[in-house]
Amino acid sequence: MKIIIVFIIVIICFFFVGGAPKQNITWGINFSQKYAQSLDLNWQETYLSLIGLGVKDIKLLSHWDLIEPVSGKYFFDDLDWQIQKAEENNANIILTVGMKTGRWPECHIPDWAQGLTKEEQQEKILRLVAEIILRYRDSKAIEMWQVENEPLFPFGHCPWADEDFLKKEIELVRFLDQRKILMTDSGEGSFWVVAARNGDMVGTTMYQKVWIEQIERYLDYFFPPVFYYRKSLLIKWLYGKPVICSEFQAEPWGPKLVFDLSLEEQDKTMNIERFRDNIQFAQRTGLKKFYLWGAEWWYWMKIKHNNSDIWNEANNLF
Repeated sequence: MKIIIVFIIVIICFFFVGGAPKQNITWGINFSQKYAQSLDLNWQETYLSLIGLGVKDIKLLSHWDLIEPVSGKYFFDDLDWQIQKAEENNANIILTVGMKTGRWPECHIPDWAQGLTKEEQQEKILRLVAEIILRYRDSKAIEMWQVENEPLFPFGHCPWADEDFLKKEIELVRFLDQRKILMTDSGEGSFWVVAARNGDMVGTTMYQKVWIEQIERYLDYFFPPVFYYRKSLLIKWLYGKPVICSEFQAEPWGPKLVFDLSLEEQDKTMNIERFRDNIQFAQRTGLKKFYLWGAEWWYWMKIKHNNSDIWNEANNLF
């Protein structure tokens, strides 16, 4: 019993006590054309406006249902345009590929693929991934590939999770291109081991206040900055892999999707004060790179609600 108590105390001290060295942080953003459209924004205007803020690091979410709306027929015009604009502005792109690429419902399966068997879906996904890699591997803007988004973390409406298939996707990407692969996982619900085993770099999420559907209430995460720093040290020690924050909360998270959430309810989890607090939190984690989650929402607040507070604050970062 004493050994168990001592072990618990050691764990608490390691992950919850102390501080992390401050770093010169590189700030980037996530961008989803589909999410911008769901906010009733002109997605091209939104994307260019964000680049105009000075953003030089963008994690692009490619969604299967947008790229392959009809089985075997690929539509790349919109993604071509996004990558071309990144090239013209000397921006660096992490391109997310696969079935689960982020933004609700997380797995963006086309209607025509919904009724396929798991094996049939996997065959189509491998073809999709190959088409994307082959199309963009000569782009100077592509810095890294991200294969799936938190692929084994149980979040979103997804028909299955399969680590063996994930390894096939990764093998395919490595065969087609030599760029590094980012693997992502939950910052609060994982120790990033699977991501570190499979990728060249680990990407973690980082949230401060969220809506928990199971208990129907908001929750302030109690993890201090040092929690993420010490986990990153373990990953570096065990696997020699660097850790970045690939999804950092900079928009609301409520009981409904943002476009169905009142401004008063949005304010409970994100406003200018929380944004500033979150940035200060990030600066104390010891991580060197953060991709902010919610840049489309900043533009939505600016254009649709005449509130430029966070937009202007973000401008100071970039």
